[in-house]
Amino acid sequence: MLKPLTSLATTALALSLALPLQAAPQDTQTLKRDQLQQLLKAHENNVPENFDDFLTQVKQETENESLQSAIDRYLQDETLEGADFVNVYRLLGLYTRLHYGDEVVDLLGEMVAIQTSKEGDRPQHENPGIQEFGELIKEKAEDFGLDYRNVDNRVFEVELPGSSDEAFGILTHGDTVPAQESWELDDGTTLDPLEITLIDGKLYGRGTEDDKASIAAALYAMKAIQENDVPLKRTIRLMIETTEETGGEGFEYYKQDNELAAYNIVLDSGYPAVIAENGFGTIDAYFPIQEASGDGPFISDMTGSLATNQIPATASATIEGGDSQALSEKLAAQGEEYVSANGGDFQVMTDVQDDAVKVTVKGASAHSSKPDDGINPVPRLAGLLAQSDIDFQPNQYTATIHYIDDNYGLDYHGEKLGVAYSHDFMGPLLISPTYLERQDDRLRVAVNVRAPKGEKSPEELADTIEQKLTDYAEQQDTDMQVEVEIDDWMLRDPQGAWLQTLLNIFGDTTGQEAEPISSAGSTTAKLLPNAINFGPSMPGEEYTGHTDREFKKRDNLMLDIQMFTEMFARIGNQERLD
Repeated sequence: MLKPLTSLATTALALSLALPLQAAPQDTQTLKRDQLQQLLKAHENNVPENFDDFLTQVKQETENESLQSAIDRYLQDETLEGADFVNVYRLLGLYTRLHYGDEVVDLLGEMVAIQTSKEGDRPQHENPGIQEFGELIKEKAEDFGLDYRNVDNRVFEVELPGSSDEAFGILTHGDTVPAQESWELDDGTTLDPLEITLIDGKLYGRGTEDDKASIAAALYAMKAIQENDVPLKRTIRLMIETTEETGGEGFEYYKQDNELAAYNIVLDSGYPAVIAENGFGTIDAYFPIQEASGDGPFISDMTGSLATNQIPATASATIEGGDSQALSEKLAAQGEEYVSANGGDFQVMTDVQDDAVKVTVKGASAHSSKPDDGINPVPRLAGLLAQSDIDFQPNQYTATIHYIDDNYGLDYHGEKLGVAYSHDFMGPLLISPTYLERQDDRLRVAVNVRAPKGEKSPEELADTIEQKLTDYAEQQDTDMQVEVEIDDWMLRDPQGAWLQTLLNIFGDTTGQEAEPISSAGSTTAKLLPNAINFGPSMPGEEYTGHTDREFKKRDNLMLDIQMFTEMFARIGNQERLD
């Protein structure tokens, strides 16, 4: 899941798309945030067992004659239009939130307890955690009266049939990035990332924000529509992908033999609606393993992130050889100077362990699409060691620290590499060194790339970067192999009735500004026709997916349930989507 980067101003849109911006529809007769909050408070301790009874209860209590009329018409199976159409399905969202909120949290807890991150080289469709997750989805779908299909553990499909052959797709993912064995909050509280923990209104656990909460909310939205016999013209097709965090091959597999809906919504980014996404890429540099020989200290190990799309909280290096105590003291002193000279917002710690020195840089974890939300310890560790006056014996790690420091440094816009640029709407290029992996005979160093639309195509940008790094390797006389891949960016036309419906739902429900936005991230929206993201990250709030403190605010999860239900019902029934 990816945090939105920027909001859409009319002038920026004109520059980037040359299209007029349509405001979300406004109707003074539709229920807005304050009225919804009053209804929530009035009914939170007295929720009827079904939607019809809830409508009857609301009708009896309200003095709004227009709303009373809409309820009567719905209960008499009459066709609804305009504000009546909106209000009834808005009340359905409210009912689902009130009736099923606690159950959604419970289901999220069951999902978090299943480890669905990739394990080693084993493909995800053979991962026992993925298979267990599929069984949980199957169980819930069948309990809810929904159609379930397992597409070879690549995609778990759940459908709520409509009255026509037309469908609209809802895509999200059940896999996660890896998590450390435990997380520690600022106050010292230790958490199990595979156990949901509620603290101060925040539901901590791996996958809570990215993306298991979206799955739980979507399933209960479908359940509410199904069990209350809410009529649907279009089939709601929920597709739960299992490889989004590791390349998306699962959905590519699904696309081979499954026809996609003409319009799709992805629940993997942010509100109000994300219509543009950066291209996702990786710069891979490979250094041959070179055993240290001679006297003096040498770097014997380095660690970075657990995944290429994750900025870690810490990075460390192990240094052997020489006087370990003196070396530790020297690195500690130089580390203090390095921290002071580079912002003072991270820590350097040294520790003598079995005649070796472990140097740890502590920063702040973040999603790689939002490097400014974190403090990347990987380039800081590389910079500290590369700029120290210690004469390390040359090997793959010394080549690595100079490669990172020379080409990236602490800048994450590609300035040092000479490729920086920015798009008026989509924002700047983002480049972050994240991942180190010792393979059989080489060390892999991965740098995450988030590329907005620019003058160069993704292929041309990748070629430019590869040539610059190849030239660098020749200049340094380093046997470094480079591979660069950058996928295409996405920039959708911000028009259409379905997009306006999403903006209207978000704006009226939250009271916040509702304009299309761009994301620095990359989701599977690129793989579907007419696909845009709707949630689940709230604008202006901290995004914690991929971090070692991932959480979903319980209040925001309740808003998801409410808005997803209204979205399914309205888009499932409105006359046109284009």
